[in-house]
Amino acid sequence: MSLATDKQTLKDFSIFENKGKDSVYQLFNHTSTGKGAELLEQMFRQPLSDRQQINERIGIFKFFESEKASFPFQGNLFELVEAYLDNTDTRTLYSAQDNTIVRRLQDLLGGHDHAYRVLYGGVISFINILQVLRDFIAGISVAAAGSSYARESKLIEELLAEADFQPFLMERKKGRLSFLKVIAHDKKLRFLNRDKIRKLLHYIYKIDVYIAVAKAANENHFNFPEALDKDSLTVKLKGFAHPLLSNAIPYDLEINPDSNIIFLTGANMAGKSTFMKALGITMYLAHMGFPVSAASMQFSVMDGIYSTINLPDNLSMGYSHFYAEVLRIKKMAHELSTGKNLFIIFDELFRGTNVKDAYEATIALTEAFSEKRNCKFVISTHIVEAGEVLKERRENINFLFLPTKMEGSKPVYTYKLEPGITEDRHGMLIINNEGILELLEKRENGILKHMES
Repeated sequence: MSLATDKQTLKDFSIFENKGKDSVYQLFNHTSTGKGAELLEQMFRQPLSDRQQINERIGIFKFFESEKASFPFQGNLFELVEAYLDNTDTRTLYSAQDNTIVRRLQDLLGGHDHAYRVLYGGVISFINILQVLRDFIAGISVAAAGSSYARESKLIEELLAEADFQPFLMERKKGRLSFLKVIAHDKKLRFLNRDKIRKLLHYIYKIDVYIAVAKAANENHFNFPEALDKDSLTVKLKGFAHPLLSNAIPYDLEINPDSNIIFLTGANMAGKSTFMKALGITMYLAHMGFPVSAASMQFSVMDGIYSTINLPDNLSMGYSHFYAEVLRIKKMAHELSTGKNLFIIFDELFRGTNVKDAYEATIALTEAFSEKRNCKFVISTHIVEAGEVLKERRENINFLFLPTKMEGSKPVYTYKLEPGITEDRHGMLIINNEGILELLEKRENGILKHMES
């Protein structure tokens, strides 16, 4: 079962960001094969919403992390084998009748035509891959027996034990194959056992991903979460942080049905967006069964994760920012009406409208969300007055803020969560510190002097 999400959420969490260095995907992409990278991307696009599947994947990653295994194959061999297997034209098959005196001479001199060299390269590459896989699985078999990888390891062993693969496993690792042996192997590989080979290759690409993710966990000191039943409706996080930021300040947080709404306040630049992205990415990775940037994590499995952090206008359709916000909230309302367990983040609700409407709408929507005890919400806002009203009306809201400390006239941001609602109002102070009004006054005075002269 897949976790429900959308493009806006992937963008908010920098999941791909054109797969550049500042994406969460790239943080984990230590794969050695192109197909492994594709499989990793598929996992990112299809996070899970089943506790058993999540914990099983977590167990496999833990096994490979403990083994500290390296990918034992030459990555370039897989491109050769994939191209070789894609050639399904039966006209490219050679027969024993093609073993003429001329060809035997070519065999001795190594001067075969291009088509034959391609076939030879495919056969040799597969033999190499198969034998390395056998040795790798044999090397981890004892440790794998008591792990979450036991089932997958057993399936690979069973495939390798099939009679069709024995001639390839018995080939010498050195020495040139004869023409007759190559054409016999070629027929078995490309036409008689293609599906089995594809299955074996898929297992290898999964190994590629397992090792890559384990490597990322080790390098970044990430830890593995524990998925709980959906009915527990709980998230417990210790020391979680944004995985793409160096020296990020860690947060602690617990969410349960008695405090399923986080009402977040704080001045500009205090770190609200960073906190929300850190929490969203952590929840997203946890539902993939991946390690997270946290000291520890337990979470009840959700049906969907959605965020609205960097919501763009849609000027091509005539949408203002406010109307884009309304449509986004309408979509979330529709999802909530289905009874799903959802995790939803809203950064600065209704920033596209006037303060009075934003104040009233923030209160109304937060009250409506508070009725959905099976869901979890994070709502950030600058309208602290709405928080004061909600304090009196609802008991299941967790009011948190990111403080600003003053050193003389200079604001200093701690980036540490504190309970309550902020009293910080430093907008004009920052404007004055930057000397904006003085610049405007100088400009105005300069114009007046110019006019007078």
